[in-house]
Amino acid sequence: MNSEDPRLIDEVAAYRPGDLIAVALLTVATLLSVYLPVLNASPLRILFGVAMVLFIPGYALIAALFPAKGDLDGIERVALSFGLSIAVVPLIGLGLNYTPWGIRLDPILVSLTAFTLAMSAAAWYRRLLLPAEERFVVPAREMIEAARLELFDPEASRLDRGLSAFLVVAIALALITTAYVIAVPKEGEHFTEFYILGPGGKAADYPTAPRVDVNQSLIIGVGNHEYRDVTYTVEAILLNQTFDPTTNTSTIHAVLPIDQFTVTLSHNETRELPWEFSVPSAEYNRLQFLLFNETVPGPGVAGQDRINASYRDLHLWLQVRPA
Repeated sequence: MNSEDPRLIDEVAAYRPGDLIAVALLTVATLLSVYLPVLNASPLRILFGVAMVLFIPGYALIAALFPAKGDLDGIERVALSFGLSIAVVPLIGLGLNYTPWGIRLDPILVSLTAFTLAMSAAAWYRRLLLPAEERFVVPAREMIEAARLELFDPEASRLDRGLSAFLVVAIALALITTAYVIAVPKEGEHFTEFYILGPGGKAADYPTAPRVDVNQSLIIGVGNHEYRDVTYTVEAILLNQTFDPTTNTSTIHAVLPIDQFTVTLSHNETRELPWEFSVPSAEYNRLQFLLFNETVPGPGVAGQDRINASYRDLHLWLQVRPA
């Protein structure tokens, strides 16, 4: 073994860049604030989420591209961190759009986490290749001392000290206001998402030409944005419906309920439920989905009246083929 190897191993073990460790910890904190039951309903989810989208990936990339302290100054690093984050996150989303996972919370979080940690590891390795005095470090103590001297210089005039105190108070008030807005957000529009997807989880390849008595599958999605827990009832019915262009009216000739189920969702929760069905006769040409909230009409309300009574409704036109 080379005599320099033990020293190199000791240097690798001892080198702990504070900024990269902070990036890794913030990334982990973002994951915890999204998935832990208590934290995901707190303002921490918004705070860490905003940082994860707007700053952290870009900072890790800048750290990997510019490992030396002389490459960029502090303001340039901060500005480029915001700019590259805004560029990288949409590109990751664009790439996910062409994968089977799509643009969803879990794939986006996994991709951003993998990217950030990979760039942080690359930055750590590239800094390790440089002499210790050339590696970039965040000069936290120097920054704090410079800020203290700038704001509370004992040799400054009374006017300058007053302006410095005003600046500190203004920054504190801005931070408090921002924290309040995040912690107590204004209640937005109340609505419910109701949608259907094809078997592959995308808005395509719907089973619109089934054979009689042959099982078909699709996905029913319900998203609660009502600012309260809601127990929804989903109904699926088959219709034989015709349209008269001369009178511009539709007529329902036959109705066949084929399924009914409930799903309870908390606010901001979305659930996608795989669902299977079969069509017993070629006479049916429309598959209707009805969504009810807490109020579900009785069996005496049927046909078009039941559709009109629903909270949300969707349909697929069918061309049923013989078995």
